[in-house]
Amino acid sequence: MKANEISRSYFYPKKNTCPPVHLNNKQVIQTDDVKCLAIHLDRTLTWLKNITTKRKQLDLKLRKLYWIFVRNSQLSLANKLLLHKAILKPVWTHGVQLWESASNRNREILERFQLKVLRIITDAPWFVPNAVIMRDLQVLSVRQKVRNCSVIYRQRLNDHPNGLTKSLFQRPTHNRRLKWYYPADMATRFN
Repeated sequence: MKANEISRSYFYPKKNTCPPVHLNNKQVIQTDDVKCLAIHLDRTLTWLKNITTKRKQLDLKLRKLYWIFVRNSQLSLANKLLLHKAILKPVWTHGVQLWESASNRNREILERFQLKVLRIITDAPWFVPNAVIMRDLQVLSVRQKVRNCSVIYRQRLNDHPNGLTKSLFQRPTHNRRLKWYYPADMATRFN
């Protein structure tokens, strides 16, 4: 292997391929992503596939509920918000503890959807800032929800009787490259 091949494989982890894995003398097929418990795990854990899939599911649910959320609906604002929290929010919060390492760009996909729904629910004019809508409705942003769930999940793992769970949040000993986030950085990442 040449020196430029080593550096290329290190800086472009998507190009790396795992050595063949055999189970009962049969080669296991390698894929770029796997769906497990309605969570899509991709090879590099960027969570883009999972987040885009959740966004498509949310779009379909919003289309079905749109007639309830529109301005001429007889439903009160509190009930519209309750429907949002009961039907739409659980779609994207499923497994949110795990994708704390997702980039801000990927998280913004869900953030934009949430703001869109809140604007539809409140029928807010274009000049009302999103922060005001979220403050008035007392709704956490996607970033805040991810952080809260991740911190709670980390505390539960620290209190777990299995000692191996504590090692999940230890920082690696090698030098950090690029801007990859580790689970140990979650408590200070969004301050």
